[in-house]
Amino acid sequence: MKKVWLSLLLITSSSLLGVTADELQVAVASNFSKPLEALATVFKASSGHELKISAASTGKLYTQIENGAPFEVLLSADSKTPKKLVDAQLAVAESQFTYALGKLVLWSSQKDYVDAQGEVLKKNEFKHLAIANPETAPYGAAAIEVLDKLGLTQTLAEKKVQGENISQTYEFVATGNADLGFVALSQVQKEGIVKEGSVWQVPDDYYAPIQQDAVLLTKAKDSAAAKSFLEFLKSPEAQKLISSYGYGLPKAQ
Repeated sequence: MKKVWLSLLLITSSSLLGVTADELQVAVASNFSKPLEALATVFKASSGHELKISAASTGKLYTQIENGAPFEVLLSADSKTPKKLVDAQLAVAESQFTYALGKLVLWSSQKDYVDAQGEVLKKNEFKHLAIANPETAPYGAAAIEVLDKLGLTQTLAEKKVQGENISQTYEFVATGNADLGFVALSQVQKEGIVKEGSVWQVPDDYYAPIQQDAVLLTKAKDSAAAKSFLEFLKSPEAQKLISSYGYGLPKAQ
């Protein structure tokens, strides 16, 4: 009889674990896909919940959510898109918060190609400059702001090649299809060190702050796993990891 009860206990325990450990659908802006993969590992170890990650430009993710995509949480590359979702009653207003502050850099995969002041842009001796689509990618919009500030928008217009999102923009430069490009610092830095190539870290006052906000989508308003993940993003452990990928941190919320 004891063996029977032990077997039943094990079965019941397994069933409970299956109930409490959920798969969470997270939509993430392309610039944050790598940090999210690292965060997902830590979150799963502490909660048992597994993240199913879908990465794309913020604009594309918004369209997918509008059209009924099964996402439960959005990690945007801006603050406007989550607010639009809230206004459309597709996201929970009180859940929106800033999880990271994006940093823009001009990067080349070639060593010593980009100087520390970004003068390479004014010299205009390159063939192609990659930027993300400014209509859908906040980092692309920031790149346009920088070119406007430098008075180079028209001068370099014919040399721009446009990535669908910041990940494709990075690939253009990494593969040599573009000599240099505006990408996220997080894409080229690891633990505070540039992994390869050369960069100019664009001064913060050259573009509007890239305030990256998270929001709980309405279809997951009762999801304990989704709420737990959003709280995890605010934790010191998560914030330290986010910072290590080259993001600024919001003030205490």
